Amino acid sequence: MSDLNKTPVTIVTGFLGSGKTTLISHLIRNAGGRRLAVVVNEFGTLGVDGEILKGCAIPDCPEENIVELANGCICCTVADDFVPTVEALLAMTPRPDHILIETSGLALPKPLLKAFDWPAIRSRITVDGVIALADAEAVAAGRFAPDVAAVDAQRAADESIDHETPLSEVFEDQISCADVVLLTKADLAGPEGIAAARAVIAAEAPRPLPVVEVTEGAVDPRVILGLEAAAEDDIAARPSHHDGHDDHEHDDFDTIVVELGEVADLPALCGRIEQMARDLDILRVKGYVAVTGKPMRGLVQAVGARVRHQFDRAWKPGEARQTSLVVIAEHDRIDEAAIKAALGL
Repeated sequence: MSDLNKTPVTIVTGFLGSGKTTLISHLIRNAGGRRLAVVVNEFGTLGVDGEILKGCAIPDCPEENIVELANGCICCTVADDFVPTVEALLAMTPRPDHILIETSGLALPKPLLKAFDWPAIRSRITVDGVIALADAEAVAAGRFAPDVAAVDAQRAADESIDHETPLSEVFEDQISCADVVLLTKADLAGPEGIAAARAVIAAEAPRPLPVVEVTEGAVDPRVILGLEAAAEDDIAARPSHHDGHDDHEHDDFDTIVVELGEVADLPALCGRIEQMARDLDILRVKGYVAVTGKPMRGLVQAVGARVRHQFDRAWKPGEARQTSLVVIAEHDRIDEAAIKAALGL
């Protein structure tokens, strides 16, 4: 790659649990000869996604090319985090051919696009494309939309009321900024769910967008890499609920980390997580579990009441066998005492 060429960057956005890490894992394993680097931005201090991706490292994307930025929005900390990270990646030998940025599931992608105009990097990188992941089952079920009946009743009473919810605003901003939408977990939604999800996305998109159905992150890299969108020069065509604001806040959502020690029964813990999500309106749970008598580390990931678990790797020598779960919900739904009680503490 000539030093005169800008390094392409793909921004992978999408709501909590939509499958961003699974997609990037697939891209790492199917890079097609590209030297990749990955920046992972977590919401909360417990880094789960970066750890998962480091376990996928291969020669074309070694572990040192995977950088995790936890507990901070990179588009809100451009000078402190984003620019130094990009500069460090561009200084690598060999230099990455392509950089992937996995945003937090609560991130608004447009402010990150604006960061690409930062003087220190704008001549050296370009946004090859913004890929938005949408969970087909969740979108079809209307989980990211306000209560339509309640909105209609409120609108009839007062047209000036802001009817959007934090969930719907994040989802709509991610779709509005996208060059391609990947409809994930299509196998769980079924044909009717997929049709419903496609209709919702078409209604929210400010322009016609390609929508590709994906299961377990398996998509041909040629579909989403090499788009040459130069999205940083096309910001005006990507409307946001936060246009006109100098910054944006993440105060609508909050997170806590729950430490449990060793757990005797992993499926039983998952059952408690499922019930907690239903009872307490929890959006996302993810983390690691130390299971008594098991040499492997458990990995738990929940999207709402949909919980999955597996063993991802052996505990390392000297590593503390500790169960740590990050719990994410809307700000007024985070009740630490109730969450801990639901998990058996």
